[in-house]
Amino acid sequence: MMRQKATFKPKIAETRWNIEEEEKLLELWEKEKLYEFNPNTDKPIFSIDTPQPYASGAWHVGAAAHYAQIDMVARYFRMLGYEVLFPFGIDRNGLPVEVQVEKKYGIRAYEVPREKFIKMCKSFLDEVEKEILHIAWRLGLSANLKGYYQTDSPEYRALTQATFIELWRRGLIYEAEQVVIWCPGCRTTIAESEVEYAEKYTDLVYIKFKVKETGEDVVIATTRPELLCTCALVIFNPADKRYKHLEGKHVIVPIFNHVVPIRAHPAAKIEFGTGLVMVCSFGDLTDVRIFRELGLKHKIAINPDGTMNEVAGPYKGLKVDEARRRIIEDLERQGLIVKKERIKHKVPICWRSKDPLEFITMKEFFLKQMEFKDEMLKLIEKLSFHPPRYKKLLEDWIKSISMDWPISRRRYYGTEIPIWYCKKCGHPNLPPPGKYYRPWCESPPFKKCEKCGASEFIGETRVFDTWMDSSISPLFIAGYLKDKRLFRKIFPVSLRPQGYDIIRTWLYYTLLRVYQLTGKAAFKHIRISGMGLDEKGEAMHKSKGNIVPPIPVIKKYGADALRFWAASESKLGDNYRYSETKIRAAALFITKLWNIARFISAFPYIKEKVKLTPTDYAILGVLNDVIREYHESFKQMDTFIPANKLRYFTWNIFASHYIELVKERAYNRSGIFTEEEQKAAWYTLHTALRCILKMLAPIIPFVTDALWRRLYGGSVHKEKLPEPVSEWDTKYKEDMSEIMKFNAAIWGYKKKMNIPLRETLKATVYAPERLKPYAKDLRAMHKIEKLVFSKPPEKACRISDEIGVYVA
Repeated sequence: MMRQKATFKPKIAETRWNIEEEEKLLELWEKEKLYEFNPNTDKPIFSIDTPQPYASGAWHVGAAAHYAQIDMVARYFRMLGYEVLFPFGIDRNGLPVEVQVEKKYGIRAYEVPREKFIKMCKSFLDEVEKEILHIAWRLGLSANLKGYYQTDSPEYRALTQATFIELWRRGLIYEAEQVVIWCPGCRTTIAESEVEYAEKYTDLVYIKFKVKETGEDVVIATTRPELLCTCALVIFNPADKRYKHLEGKHVIVPIFNHVVPIRAHPAAKIEFGTGLVMVCSFGDLTDVRIFRELGLKHKIAINPDGTMNEVAGPYKGLKVDEARRRIIEDLERQGLIVKKERIKHKVPICWRSKDPLEFITMKEFFLKQMEFKDEMLKLIEKLSFHPPRYKKLLEDWIKSISMDWPISRRRYYGTEIPIWYCKKCGHPNLPPPGKYYRPWCESPPFKKCEKCGASEFIGETRVFDTWMDSSISPLFIAGYLKDKRLFRKIFPVSLRPQGYDIIRTWLYYTLLRVYQLTGKAAFKHIRISGMGLDEKGEAMHKSKGNIVPPIPVIKKYGADALRFWAASESKLGDNYRYSETKIRAAALFITKLWNIARFISAFPYIKEKVKLTPTDYAILGVLNDVIREYHESFKQMDTFIPANKLRYFTWNIFASHYIELVKERAYNRSGIFTEEEQKAAWYTLHTALRCILKMLAPIIPFVTDALWRRLYGGSVHKEKLPEPVSEWDTKYKEDMSEIMKFNAAIWGYKKKMNIPLRETLKATVYAPERLKPYAKDLRAMHKIEKLVFSKPPEKACRISDEIGVYVA
């Protein structure tokens, strides 16, 4: 026996964590260049194709949580021993910013000189960009925020143009006049992937058509009577017996009086309207597909500005809605309306402006994708999806694609299509790749037309679809066409993290473009996260007034609290709902962690091996399992299990039970423990805390680093993550839950008998035989006068329903 007379003073002086220290740590990390990527490393490289936040508005807490989770993955792999390439970019191209600028200044892009509008867009982007970068910095992102890139920079746009030139030369890009999806509000073509659907109320109008051969009336229901002038066919489902007799006959289209055939076709839905459907050019994508399938000749009645043209006859010049109203009035006057139903149905709208879409013919550039569908389906089989269920979403999208990708846009703020047309012969001349070109305002870098030798040119005025820029992000960060050595080391990129809402755009287009350029998949792993919602479970939008900005939350609770909520709120792939209550709970856990570390800081850090007690092996065995689950989940890119397992272990097992169990042994004021037993307590306390701090460091980097620097020196972020220790896997691990039940039983009994926890329990406690190895710690912890491990007498009182603990 030995009596330890030493007084133990905590090495950590502060009684609580001060969140103002977070900013000091940020400055220190920058000074130490803690997260700087070393391209000449001998370590394995883990690279992240970080989503480029779009600079159309500052982040809300949901977006901040999304990027915090990505940072946790980056920090995890860095502490696992990888050299981590964690770039950061700002997406600054395309329609979204134009829409925002138009709203802000109450203008339309085509009403303003192009250079002036571009300057307005840049000014808007610069302001929003500052906010995003500040939030990312304050959140503790270990990304390259100082060397961030912009997708509208000359360097980035030059690469977009270079990839276009390469694919043009390979014959994968062509220009054609064909049916496209058109946004009248934005006055540009958009791709299938940019079509959204909104449920709107409209009239389903039942119209009488005359069968030419028999003179009978048939009734067709439609929501687009303004397209009667373009009707080319009437169809019914082959299974619909009501209309079998009409097969091969014709109807006369009301008002416009042209004759169209009637055919059976599976696209007609028996349950919709009367079961007869008019196929027009073009009411929706189904119409487009039927026209292509059957080789029908189309007539376009809607102008690019959303007004009716000469095909609409007397309705020429009217807006679509007005033409619809007038045609219904005229049909009613002629007695051709049987009835009108007010229905709710899905209407295709623009993903940015939310304007209703139309289908018109337009001359555009297209990237071939239809012929790559099978190859793309094979390609995604080689990729690891986290969680796996989202692979099906991508598969379904690829299978549904029905046209090549229109990549040209009739807008201003985007990467210009690098083509100059010969004034004499019209031939498109492309420049050499490597430089950023602006054909609409610059002379070509060549003097003669490659076809006819003429010397005068007209520059292309159109720009690329913004996804043409975004889809090359993994190539840009890996040094494609710039640094061959770096590209060989990095490509394919390790991870693409992103939201499920842009699977069919950013994810698909990246896989397609990179495959077309390199013949390989762009990355190895795909991490799909859910959407950040408000406290009611609704998506955050400025128009709803439910945006929760992250900076006030960080100022109140700290970035670590927001990050811990982000990690622990939901499993990967699921939506996560903002809750101030849960962020407050995260802040309480951080306070608890501080208190645990402060308590342990009072005891010496024992580096050498010591002889552990069964109690020590019990907690370390449980910790071993936590370490295993931690790695298993993080390697699946999921932060949910690590965060929640660590919180439960740290608070509910380590602090509530083990620390309480070994306090007497660690202090040894009564001298009942040997020096070896006391040192075992010190060793285990520090060993467990070190593991906890290391594993929590990717999730809550501030408080863990502050504690590590005070206790052990240096930064926790330079440490290697703990791995399971085989010596800790002992039979004692299984007893930890029984120890916890025993503790709960004694605490409950003392409370019931109004005995303070620190007072001696003057009774005999009978415990199960399996707890005998822990007798010394249990007796000291609970101040039990007598603890025995034998059958209790009949008069003994059982104090636990879960475990056989008796008091007599």
